[in-house]
Amino acid sequence: MKNILYTLSIFTVLTIVSCGLDNRDEPESTIRGRVVYNGEAVGVRGTGEAVQLQLFQDGYELRNPVPVYVTQDGTFEIKIFDGEYKLVTRNNNGPWVNDRDTTVVRLQGVTDVDLEVTPLFTLSNVSLALNGGSLSASFQVNQVTQGWDIDYATIVVGRTLFVDDVSYTARRDLSNVNTGVLITESLDLTENADFKNGRALYARIGLRAAGKDQSIYSQVIKIRSLIE
Repeated sequence: MKNILYTLSIFTVLTIVSCGLDNRDEPESTIRGRVVYNGEAVGVRGTGEAVQLQLFQDGYELRNPVPVYVTQDGTFEIKIFDGEYKLVTRNNNGPWVNDRDTTVVRLQGVTDVDLEVTPLFTLSNVSLALNGGSLSASFQVNQVTQGWDIDYATIVVGRTLFVDDVSYTARRDLSNVNTGVLITESLDLTENADFKNGRALYARIGLRAAGKDQSIYSQVIKIRSLIE
């Protein structure tokens, strides 16, 4: 009899706790923002939740970070409860200096925040245009942080707005890339299935620093609309 009563008591407690958790309000407040350098959003890989920030809140026994995923245009957004948070970059993740400076976010309702980073390199004067069956690309690489080498630059083409070095339909990697000069290259698409099928196409430039896990990217450019 005692065992039955004990079992029923445990079941009742678990049921009450479970109902309490189920009835807890969903977070309705929002932190939204951009990862920026000199006021400009930093383009990154947007697929696979590859680039993350981390959100901490003091005063709790378990201080596990809440992941905040950065989209390819450098923006992020997360719904969470009101309070004071600390926002940092994820350790050794992203195409920037790994200094992990803390940005304090005081959230009540909706809070916009820019998280400043220092990239190793930037891309400028980016031009991408389809000429017949060839994509013409020009861009300039600028070194921001000394002591880092370039692994490679890449021209990527995709059939959706989400295009990077993992999600693409055509790609060309470039080695021996120099900084401070305008680089002009091309990518032949004549044999590409998506090109021949008339799909809409998008493109961007990426640059990977040696020893880094992620590339910095230009913003996505639509190079062709869907051909009916």
